[in-house]
Amino acid sequence: MRTLGKLLVMVFAVCMAGQVQAQQINFDRNLDNFRYPDKRGVNVFEAPKDTLSTFDGVDVRVGGSFALQYQAIENENAGLAGYELKEAGSNFNLATANMDLDVALYDGVRMHLRTYLSSRHHNEPYVKGGYFQVDKLDFIKEGFLEDLMQYTTIRIGHMENNYGDAHFRRSDNAQAIYNPFVGNLIMDAFTTEVGAEVYYRRNGFIGMVGFTNGKLNQDVEEDETGKTGGASFLAKLGYDKQLNDDLRVRLTGSLYNTGYVPNSYLYSADRAGARYYDLMQDATATSDDFRATRYNPNLSNSITAVMINPFVKYGGLEFFGTVEMAQGKASAEEDDRTAMQYAGELIYRFGADENIYVGGRYNLVDAEDISGEDVTIDRFQIAAGWFMTRNILLKAEYVVQNYNDFGATSILNEGKFDGAMVEAVISF
Repeated sequence: MRTLGKLLVMVFAVCMAGQVQAQQINFDRNLDNFRYPDKRGVNVFEAPKDTLSTFDGVDVRVGGSFALQYQAIENENAGLAGYELKEAGSNFNLATANMDLDVALYDGVRMHLRTYLSSRHHNEPYVKGGYFQVDKLDFIKEGFLEDLMQYTTIRIGHMENNYGDAHFRRSDNAQAIYNPFVGNLIMDAFTTEVGAEVYYRRNGFIGMVGFTNGKLNQDVEEDETGKTGGASFLAKLGYDKQLNDDLRVRLTGSLYNTGYVPNSYLYSADRAGARYYDLMQDATATSDDFRATRYNPNLSNSITAVMINPFVKYGGLEFFGTVEMAQGKASAEEDDRTAMQYAGELIYRFGADENIYVGGRYNLVDAEDISGEDVTIDRFQIAAGWFMTRNILLKAEYVVQNYNDFGATSILNEGKFDGAMVEAVISF
């Protein structure tokens, strides 16, 4: 993907140097069935479905996101000999950047591609993933299956898979404008796998089924059984309706299930790294960009995960919740283990066009750890934000996270971190 990232930058430069006659390159173009990358995309989940068309030839929308944080967080643990933490001070983190290409290819057909230009784990351009989205089948024949396609969307690609609703509100490297907080959930369900998803939406009801090959890193190498991989199954069922001018309700249930998958990355696939930097790190070891401050239950084989998400918005007050159960085992284990996650966030938005908000979130993970211990991690966050424009967000957060019941041989034994972060986000 690194080579593809470099190629993408070259293609982008060529496109900017000279425009093809029938093609437009537009930094402010809003395509059909498209989630805005700015304030207008807040509280949008799946990209909207609309049969109205504005297609007038191939159209390239170039977008991007930038984020920078100032971190002032301290961490501690039991302080046992041989398990000392790295000391964390106050300063700026690495600035992160994304580039997005969204292309209207035909009436009802578009493409999305996201590249991490700079991220915590990779300082070189690196393709996150992308997809091909079909909302009409007019490329086969005008009006083909239009009665069905007015409610149906098809996505195919190496893409962020639609498990749960929490991933729509998380920070995706530099794209942090949808997240009212700085950090994502402790057990951060996010993965990019090659597959397809089919959506059917009608009168507020949402149904989705999808299949992937269950792999984060793509290859054709056979394992010891002669297999090159397996499959994962995804499904979502829900209801989302604006009942009146003030009240919107949404409730969804999602399923992610693997068949034969040698190594699932559902809770460890975020290549952008954990949002809180250099915390809960062993002073004598190399920094762990991926897992530190998050929790990976290490259910790498035969995972069944279920997430339920209620969302209610009344006027400027909104509630978003997460109840999640993940069950599975590591490849060397015989018995399944279970990890539970609970989260609730309450946000109040006010001011002109709700451009200011305050809110809080409580997040709890209760898991049967791979160490054999029953552990819990809890986090409390309070945050405030100001949309200076629809493309610029300034937010601040105070966070406290506690690690409970980790054994004496764990770096997380009696672990805790607390402090403040300020984050500036630009997205267009």
